[in-house]
Amino acid sequence: MMKSDEERPTEGVDEGLSAGQRERDPAGDGCAAGPVEVAPGTEVDAFEGLASDLRAAIEGRGFEGLTAVQRAILDADAEGRDLRVASQTGSGKTVGLGFVMAPVVRDAASEEAREAGPVALVVTPTRELASQVLGELRWLFGGIANARLISVTGGTPIHRDRAALAGGPQVLVGTPGRLVDHLRNGQLDLSSVRELVLDEADQMLDMGFREDLEAILDASAGEHRTHLVSATFPPGIQDLAGRYQRNALMVEGSPIGDAHANIEHIGHLVRPNERYAALVNLLLLEEESRTLVFVERRSDAADLAQQLEADGFKALPISGDLVQSQRDRALGAFRAGTVHVLVATDVAARGIDVPDVGVVVQTSPPIDPETYTHRSGRTGRAGQEGRSVLFCPPRRRRAVERLVADAGVEIGWADVPSASDVERVVEERDRSALAARIETALAAGAAQARLEFAKELLEAHEPEDLVSVLLDAASPRRAARARDVRDGGPSRQAVDGGARRSPDRAPSAGSVRFFINWGENQGANPSRVLAAVCRRGEVDGSAIGAISVHPNATTFDVSAEVAEEFEAKASRRDPRDPHSMIRRDRGPGGPRRRGGRRGGRRRGYGARRR
Repeated sequence: MMKSDEERPTEGVDEGLSAGQRERDPAGDGCAAGPVEVAPGTEVDAFEGLASDLRAAIEGRGFEGLTAVQRAILDADAEGRDLRVASQTGSGKTVGLGFVMAPVVRDAASEEAREAGPVALVVTPTRELASQVLGELRWLFGGIANARLISVTGGTPIHRDRAALAGGPQVLVGTPGRLVDHLRNGQLDLSSVRELVLDEADQMLDMGFREDLEAILDASAGEHRTHLVSATFPPGIQDLAGRYQRNALMVEGSPIGDAHANIEHIGHLVRPNERYAALVNLLLLEEESRTLVFVERRSDAADLAQQLEADGFKALPISGDLVQSQRDRALGAFRAGTVHVLVATDVAARGIDVPDVGVVVQTSPPIDPETYTHRSGRTGRAGQEGRSVLFCPPRRRRAVERLVADAGVEIGWADVPSASDVERVVEERDRSALAARIETALAAGAAQARLEFAKELLEAHEPEDLVSVLLDAASPRRAARARDVRDGGPSRQAVDGGARRSPDRAPSAGSVRFFINWGENQGANPSRVLAAVCRRGEVDGSAIGAISVHPNATTFDVSAEVAEEFEAKASRRDPRDPHSMIRRDRGPGGPRRRGGRRGGRRRGYGARRR
């Protein structure tokens, strides 16, 4: 509901509450009292002030107390004011706002004649974040009888939304565009809303949702409170808040600017053609820790994830190009640890709530300090340590330093790990792991049959030579190898069966040669071709042999064992790239095509690509 000039606050926002540690001001003069002194030996209730049903839900999840932002919101809510919540990502803001919504949800769920529409509304920028918020509120409100919570988001069948809305939910979580769709078609009535939350408000404005947000706020015509949750409060957010909030109270679970306190910020000066090599080296050093890689475009997410997968990393993309089921699977695999690298765009990453992301890699500088805050905030969550790594072109160093300084961060510049650095660390790590395995095996004792065989081997070979060979056999075989960044990118050698360039020759034994109308002039290189044909043919990189890139086309070998199945799948039209064509290579001596042309100027060589 838009507030009239008389309703708008003249005193501005009360900035007096920080981390929920300040007491109420009985005199109402804006001065906070000092902290309450607790007598020694007095038992402190970590859940003081929390309703019994919410307390049971939180204790049932194994929590022993409230986070700073949750305590701050709970204390602030006693004043009945609109809230502006600023806190570090992963700090429990959703649950804290659940405390605010619970009373109206409880009342609405207990009434026989329910409201025509929801009493609590949460607006989020992305489907992933909506799903995350809905999941948190569902377990929190699990003890409220008859409470019904739903979400409506873009990318899902709209007829399902209509059926869900008709059921009369008390809590509605949605994305701006889909909410406005339902307002316009008359399926949604927001006049019953009593608590309205704009989550990640700054991001929604950055994504161009201002008009949609204003339409939603204006449609919420009843008496209600409006709460803004934002990692940053730039002028656009302050303007929106000034129009739709009354006597707002700033709640800081962690003060603005302190969100990066437990994150190490590292900058690498990397030329554009060195970025992939630098990323490979970083991932090799991280071993199997969860790493979130940011890219600029949706197509970049898919291409980079495929390239990493071909080089042996467990990687998946997440972007707006994927349908919701694919995004859910990618995020689920990342949470479960079956995928260690997630390649994301800025928008898609807003729904990523994984507490133990060890490293965030920004492959290019962000456009503003707020974006840097959101990217780096995906690591170091819930009090854990994290690292944010930024690739910066050398010519943009000073501009990036100013940008991160505006985000309240001091970045430390370091050289990109070289191939020799990575190989040394990986070798030391492998040696330590192997030594631990040997110690464990020796402690368990060796089987008698193995001992007899060992004696035979020692009699037949020199001990040092024998141990060396056995250690080599026991060492892990890595698909990806370190790159020499200063040499301009990936190694020119094969990467364990991965992409490599070779001159045209007859297909290798046991292989079938294929053709794709994509060459150097259209941006093809061996790694990108490998990723593309593996995706199209649904095969692993090990099934692809030699790759030869020409100016306007590329030929590549496919293992004969999977060639027939590969051809059936890869020859189908690709919706993502309808101009590309994959077929068996006819070669210069192949059958004559219509028009009598043969050889290198075959039809399709010059087809437009990407």
